[in-house]
Amino acid sequence: MTMETITIVLPLPNRVLSPNFTIGGIGGRIMKAAATKKYRRLAREAVEEERIESLPWDKIKVTADFYYTKKRRRDQDNAMGSLKAAYDGIVDAGVVIDDDYEHMERGIPKFHDGSKKIVPMIVLTIERLQ
Repeated sequence: MTMETITIVLPLPNRVLSPNFTIGGIGGRIMKAAATKKYRRLAREAVEEERIESLPWDKIKVTADFYYTKKRRRDQDNAMGSLKAAYDGIVDAGVVIDDDYEHMERGIPKFHDGSKKIVPMIVLTIERLQ
């Protein structure tokens, strides 16, 4: 059986999408809502560009590779939390019907950092599970 995968490349999430970002007042909430909407749209459009005809899939696994130019300690939980809008965009694109545990498994994020030659980005690999 052939394993089906989709690979999309997104910019690093806006800092307001981090679970550690302090929202503050109404301005912060508006800023976070706008950033969430934009990142969700970027993920949806990236998946749609792949034009996968076998969608929707019953279950998927999403793994994230984060690429940074600066080497420092990274928090896996915050990285995962900052991708919530991307997971929603994957659902919006029709890959699976929901991003709950029954339909979407999330892999542990991997961090690649310390090279000035790389472009800061996230590579999401969406793998169809049987």
